[in-house]
Amino acid sequence: MESNKKVSVLIPAYNEEKYIKSTILAVRSIPEVNKIIIVDDGSEDQTVELARSVGATVITSSNNLGKGGALNLGAKYVNTDDIIVLLDADLGKSASEARKLILPILEDRVDMTIAQFPRAKIKGGFGLVKGLARRGIKVYTGMDMQSPLSGQRAMTKNVFNKILPFASGYGVEISLTIKTARMGFRVKEVPVQMTHAETGRDLKGFLHRGKQFRDILKELVLLSIKIGKIKNY
Repeated sequence: MESNKKVSVLIPAYNEEKYIKSTILAVRSIPEVNKIIIVDDGSEDQTVELARSVGATVITSSNNLGKGGALNLGAKYVNTDDIIVLLDADLGKSASEARKLILPILEDRVDMTIAQFPRAKIKGGFGLVKGLARRGIKVYTGMDMQSPLSGQRAMTKNVFNKILPFASGYGVEISLTIKTARMGFRVKEVPVQMTHAETGRDLKGFLHRGKQFRDILKELVLLSIKIGKIKNY
């Protein structure tokens, strides 16, 4: 699809040497993409070197800022472009599926797209984190989402600049969805065949989901306070 609009992809990465090269190369295969920015969030492995070896522009942080902090760090490098895509670094070859998120924006059918992943191949948690996120989005926006935690998104420049700054921790996605929808922008989930590193039912997996639950709950409380202040103003 030919277009004069500039499409940039922003990818936060922390210790992703296993996937970063294949992710970048897959994104490069998308004809509409003009720029790829990797924000290295204080990695201690070969993430930076590998990303640069395939020609990506890498922004580095000496400290681990978390996903939201990394996105905020990289925002100024893409905020003047027409369409901004947010992707995780561990998508590997499946990152090429991001084209399905970009096209509806280019065609002006929607203002933000969210990747709807296929069913997980391994059993993770018991649905508590996803359930909390779905319920929170439903309460604040009326939207019933299938992939409320998906970090793979495309949006217009207008959306991107109005939702800044990104929330901290694992509250990034739910905050982004709620803020965008409540501002009246068109939001749509798009089915994709993306895959990423999944967490299982082990200690590491449960600790990860515990942090997710904490951060999402915190963000919902903060949003409740902000919305309440707006209504009472």
